[in-house]
Amino acid sequence: MQSTKLTALGRDARVNRFILTLLTIGFAALLAGLAAALWTQKRNTDSERWVAHTLEVQARIGAFASKTERMETARRGRLLSDDPAFNTLFDTALASALADLDSVERKTADNPDQAANIRHMRRLLTDYVNAEKLERSRGKSAQAALRSDFFHDPVVLHIREIRQVADAMGDEERTLLRQREAVQTQTLRTFNLVLVGIALLILTVATATILLVRRTLRELRGSRLELSALNADLEKLVDSRTTELQRANAEIQRFAYIVSHDLRSPLVNVMGFTAELEAATKVIARSLDDPAEPGSTIPSPVEVRRAVEEDLPEAIGFIRSSTQKMDRLINAILRLSREGRRTLAPELLDLNALVRSIADTMQHRLTETGTALTIAPLPMLTSDRTALEQILSNLMENALKYLQPGRAGEIRVSGSVARGRAIIEVADNGRGIDPRDHERIFDLFRRSGVQDQPGEGIGLAHVRALAYRLGGVIEVVSELGQGATFRVNLPIEWKGAEANG
Repeated sequence: MQSTKLTALGRDARVNRFILTLLTIGFAALLAGLAAALWTQKRNTDSERWVAHTLEVQARIGAFASKTERMETARRGRLLSDDPAFNTLFDTALASALADLDSVERKTADNPDQAANIRHMRRLLTDYVNAEKLERSRGKSAQAALRSDFFHDPVVLHIREIRQVADAMGDEERTLLRQREAVQTQTLRTFNLVLVGIALLILTVATATILLVRRTLRELRGSRLELSALNADLEKLVDSRTTELQRANAEIQRFAYIVSHDLRSPLVNVMGFTAELEAATKVIARSLDDPAEPGSTIPSPVEVRRAVEEDLPEAIGFIRSSTQKMDRLINAILRLSREGRRTLAPELLDLNALVRSIADTMQHRLTETGTALTIAPLPMLTSDRTALEQILSNLMENALKYLQPGRAGEIRVSGSVARGRAIIEVADNGRGIDPRDHERIFDLFRRSGVQDQPGEGIGLAHVRALAYRLGGVIEVVSELGQGATFRVNLPIEWKGAEANG
C-alpha cells in the first residue's frame, strides 16, 4: 500500500543537496561581496592616498615656483633700488625654495622622471644663485649697467628655465593625478559592477531557494496529507480486515449451518419419501398375501394401482431430485475447497488484455442479448491471474445474466489507481439489488431477487473469498431497477499472502 507521492519523496535528498548548494553559493556570494568591498576600500584608500600625495607634490611645486619668483623679485628690487634689504629677502626665499624642493624630491623619489627634473632644477637653481652672488660682488657701476639693459639680463634666462622645469614637474604631477583619479573611478565602477553582479546572484539564489523551499514545504504538506490519508486508509483497511476476519468466522459458522441445513433438507425429503415408498410397497405386498390366512386384508385393485402408478414413481422422483441436489451441493463444496487450497502465484498482469479475453468468451451471449460491453483503460497490477479471471468473469457473467427485461443491456468495466491500490468496477444497468441484500448475496448458497436463472449461490461468495486472499475487498452499490456496480479494491503489487500479510 504505497503512494506514488510518498515514493517520489525519495528525491528529497537531491532537493536538499540542491538547496544546500544554493545556500552555499549565496554565502559565497556574500563573502565575495565582502571581499570586493574590502578590496575596493583598500584600493580607494590607496587611490586617495596617492591623489592626496599628488596634490601635495603639486602644492610643493607651486610653492617652489612662487619662492623662485619671490627670489627674482627681491633680486630686481635690489638692482632697481640698491637697497641691501632685498638681499635678505632673496636669501630667505632661497632657503624656503630649497626646503620645498627637498620635500618634492623626497615625495617623488619613486618617480624617475621627477627625479631627473629635480636634478636639472638643482643645477639651474645653483647656476641662478651663483649668478646672483656674482652680481652682488660687482660694484654699483655693474648693477647700473644691468639696469640700463634690463631686458637683456642673462640671469633672467636661468629663472625662465627654472619656470619651465617647474611647469614640467607640475604637468607630470597633473598627469599622475588624472591617472590616479581614473584608477579610482575604475575601481569604483568595478566595485559597483561586482556589487550589482553579486546582488543579482544573491537575488537569483534567494529566489531559487525560496521557490525550492516553498515547493518542498508544499510537497511536505501534501505528503503529510497523503500520510494522513494513508493512515486513515490503513485504519480502514485494518478495520476492513478485522471485519473480514469476523465475517470469515461468521461465514464458517454460517457455512456449517447452511451445509447442515441444505444437506439436511434433501435428507429429510429422502427419509420422508422413503416412508412413502415403504407404505406403497406394503400395499403391493399385501396384495400378494394369501387371502386364506387369518387376519389378512387384501387391498383393492385401485389402491394397488395408485401405489404402483403414483406413489412409487413420486417417491422415487423426489428421492432422485433430493440426491441430485445433495450431489450438486457436495460438488460445489468440493470445488470451493479445491479453490481455497490452490496456491496463488503473483505475476504482472495487463487487466485490459485479461478483460478482453473474458469478453471474447462471452461474445456470443452479448450479441444474442444485444448487450453493449465497454472496457475503459485498466491499470497494470501484480496479482494471481486465475483468481482475477474468476473474479472478473463471475462479475461480468452476473451482469449479463441479470439484465432488466425490456431494457438494452449495458456493461462497463473500468479501473483507476488511488494510493497504491487498484479500483476495478463492473457496472451494469440490469435489475439491481435490494440494499437489504447487499451483504446477503456474498453468503454461500444465498441469492437475491427472482430466482429465474440457474445457479447454486456460490459465485459471489467465491469472489469475495478470492478478493480477500488477494489482499483486497469487494463491495456493491445498487438499487432495485437501477443496475449494480461491483467495486473490487486490490493492491497494485500483491506479493503473496506472506509478504502482504
